[in-house]
Amino acid sequence: MLRGAHAISLDSKGRLAIPTRYREWLRETCDGQLICTIDINHPCLLLFPLAEWEEIEQRLRQLSSLNPHERRLQRLLLGYASECELDGHGRLLLPAPLREHAGLEKEAMLVGQLNKFEIWSQPQWRLQIETDLATLPQMDWSQSDNLRDFSL
Repeated sequence: MLRGAHAISLDSKGRLAIPTRYREWLRETCDGQLICTIDINHPCLLLFPLAEWEEIEQRLRQLSSLNPHERRLQRLLLGYASECELDGHGRLLLPAPLREHAGLEKEAMLVGQLNKFEIWSQPQWRLQIETDLATLPQMDWSQSDNLRDFSL
């Protein structure tokens, strides 16, 4: 289970260090093999353990390349998908086009989202959290079957 928000730094080569608490688990579950791609709804990146990404590829494979909306989704998610491997120090290299998409420079946030991580620039993360916190109380929870009965 990937959870929590972690402040991380990117080095001059565009590498980020995965927090220690996840390194061994990632090496055991996916041999340190991850896939990073863009988030099509937010200015952040999505980082998946390989097995999780393979499930997404199966769903993308079922989409029609003749349907322009489905083809656009395939083009963006697969076109930006980059293989990333944990090195001996628990770091992975984020390719420049991905860093540019998310506006990543030195300081970033690695945010666990159950089966994947989101990678945000710190300013974008703060803005997103402020927006989410301001929007949440105004939401009509009855519009979603999944949220209607949700409580903590």
